[in-house]
Amino acid sequence: MRTVAMALPDGSMLFEAAAAFEVFGTDHSDLADPWYSFTVCGPDGARVGDWMRVETAQGLEVVAAAQTVIVPAWRDVDVDPPGELIDALRTAHAAGARIVALCTGAFVLAAAGLLDGRRATTHWAHTDRLAARYPRVTVDAGVLFTDEGSVLTSAGKSAGMDLCLHIVRTDHGATVANALARHLVTPPHRDGGQAQFIPAPVAHGRDHPLAELLPWVLARLDEPLTVEDLARQAGMSSRNLARHFHAVTGTAPLRWLLGQRVRLAQELLESGDDSVERIAARTGMGTSATLRRHFTRVTGLPPEAYRRTFGAV
Repeated sequence: MRTVAMALPDGSMLFEAAAAFEVFGTDHSDLADPWYSFTVCGPDGARVGDWMRVETAQGLEVVAAAQTVIVPAWRDVDVDPPGELIDALRTAHAAGARIVALCTGAFVLAAAGLLDGRRATTHWAHTDRLAARYPRVTVDAGVLFTDEGSVLTSAGKSAGMDLCLHIVRTDHGATVANALARHLVTPPHRDGGQAQFIPAPVAHGRDHPLAELLPWVLARLDEPLTVEDLARQAGMSSRNLARHFHAVTGTAPLRWLLGQRVRLAQELLESGDDSVERIAARTGMGTSATLRRHFTRVTGLPPEAYRRTFGAV
């Protein structure tokens, strides 16, 4: 899926288009070589955002031949996307391309019928409208992105970057995705879903009750930590701990902890030659059987297959 085409019909949104370009259109061959071959497709002089017009290298017909197609946010979800784009997306999908919608780009995919019978998301302000207009789509309003294999969608704005990094992680492994995230000064993976952003933004930096606890946990992933251990370290009850975890990370303490253990296991499998048993111990999983069960459920691959795919040794 190295050949990436970003479809920019008139009326696309700038933020999501820029995020996709930064990930796929900028040369990051220092992280993985070859990197992606990136093309911007659309009518010449297409309006992006409310004030910019861009020169596109190719017309929308190039979308039909791409291996990965990015559809940025669609400015007006009440306006039907152009038929030329719909046809190109259907042709690309039928040929085996991976189709990616960022934010309200999900409405474009839904109009093309590519989300029928699939799980999808979009910006939380538009999830009800997407579900009502396209009842054959299973709309999940609570997640940052969905991955249905050949069709992927993201929630609003910065969740598009989450999905782009997820694609890099799928294609090149966690080490490359994490290095790219550091370069972009963004989290390599955010836990929880967009529900946490609806009533109020999630706390950032050190301005939240778990600011000291989370680094403490990450330094002790090899230990058999419990909710009670975390609550004791944080100086609060287990009930309050769970409440703060949902507010800050969007998920429960043990689910967050398991995610950190799996991501550490990914990095160890990619960068070293420790046995699965040793990695199980270093990540606090205890046994190789426990590691295999959780790792396979989260990543879709058993540890041995993951190492064959992404390992450097």
